[in-house]
Amino acid sequence: MQGLAIRSARASLAVDLAVKVATVGLLAWAVLNPDLPQFQGKAFAGRAIAYPVALLVFPIGWWLFGRRRIPFPIAADILFGLPFLIDVVGNALNLYDTIDWWDDANHLVNWALHTSAAGLLLRYGAWTRPTRVALAFGYAVTSAVLWELAEFVTFVPDSPEAASAYADTLLDLALGMVGGLVGAVVTARLPRGAPRS
Repeated sequence: MQGLAIRSARASLAVDLAVKVATVGLLAWAVLNPDLPQFQGKAFAGRAIAYPVALLVFPIGWWLFGRRRIPFPIAADILFGLPFLIDVVGNALNLYDTIDWWDDANHLVNWALHTSAAGLLLRYGAWTRPTRVALAFGYAVTSAVLWELAEFVTFVPDSPEAASAYADTLLDLALGMVGGLVGAVVTARLPRGAPRS
């Protein structure tokens, strides 16, 4: 049984590292090939800075504040990192410009993933389930608004999307909130996390 747990932990670590390496690798490819049509006007210089920093949030945060209290939240780290990988894969394959619903699906699914990561961490607190839902949903709404602000500042004003940005932003916010609510409710139903013994 212990051998199975060790293999499972190694597999989880491998997935976590693969998400991070693939994200950074695709970002590097985008930065080195800015003339490719799928990367033009998509603020990849900003992504190349922000995404690797974001991928370090869980490891550094856990090391500084949580390592004595909880085991490393590897599932939460994977869930938090996946949306960044999904975004760069979508851009690398030019899915944002070739599939009409790709951006909308990303806002729904990626906020479900991000919020699930936050919800998994909240299991280590003493909060009730409704409070965990409210806190995770608050995270989802705040991060969705901040994302849209960053998107507007970095590439909407000079893009062909400027004319339709208002409607698109409202839809993106709504989808992010719905995805976040789903992630918040699902993770709040999970049992509390066991602190480190």
